[in-house]
Amino acid sequence: MKLGNDHLTVDIKGPVLSCVLNRPDALNAFSDQMIIGLQEALGEAERNDDVKVVVLSGAGRSFSAGGDVKSMGSADAQQLYDHVGELNRLILKIKDLAKPVVAVVHGYAAGAGFNLALACDQILAGEESKFVLSFAQVGLVADGGGHYFLSRLLGPYRTKELLFRAEPIPVETAAEWGLVNRVIPLADLEDEAMNYALALSKGPGRAMGMMKKIVDQADRSDLAAILEQERMTQAMMISTEDHKEGVQAFKEKRKPNFVGK
Repeated sequence: MKLGNDHLTVDIKGPVLSCVLNRPDALNAFSDQMIIGLQEALGEAERNDDVKVVVLSGAGRSFSAGGDVKSMGSADAQQLYDHVGELNRLILKIKDLAKPVVAVVHGYAAGAGFNLALACDQILAGEESKFVLSFAQVGLVADGGGHYFLSRLLGPYRTKELLFRAEPIPVETAAEWGLVNRVIPLADLEDEAMNYALALSKGPGRAMGMMKKIVDQADRSDLAAILEQERMTQAMMISTEDHKEGVQAFKEKRKPNFVGK
């Protein structure tokens, strides 16, 4: 299957599957073509054992402006409902993928573009980046999981302020609030992001996939349920090749060579 389309560039570089939102003239505003292309790329990442990490970035001046405001006036309720349904499927695919997904943000991450980044497991941001929930400016509620992700990270009061006021958050503030993992000079962002992804790709893939699953479920479970899930998962992990390699490497005082099995 050919990956990518006119609105999305997809490339597999060793263990890293790279997806680049490619509507730079529209600040990478979402289209159905882009969203479905991302769904297909994530499906390939799930099937392909050689892919260990997915990196998501944007072409041109910004990561993504989110919804395409220019097309909103011509869309009816059913079309918008269907479009958001595809976006929802994309967000769930990111969360369900048992591999790290890294968002690399520069310029603006606005509206659902911000929420797409939040759905990823890590966010690396260029020094000049800004994040904004712009929905109130066009009389809409947030979509793409914004209410969910931000209320978990920031609590209800700060989340509602961001939604109501629709003011940009500088990257320094986003880092202070724990919304991004690292702030990187723009000139170094692409190279640093690839190095970051390659470092993740050398980790114990199955264990990392289970870590992602447990962490993402932690807010919806009580402590007893998470403790039991950890116990069951640990019993599974002890028989993996990666665990055996990790123990052997520790004994031999060397770095482990994990294979994701």
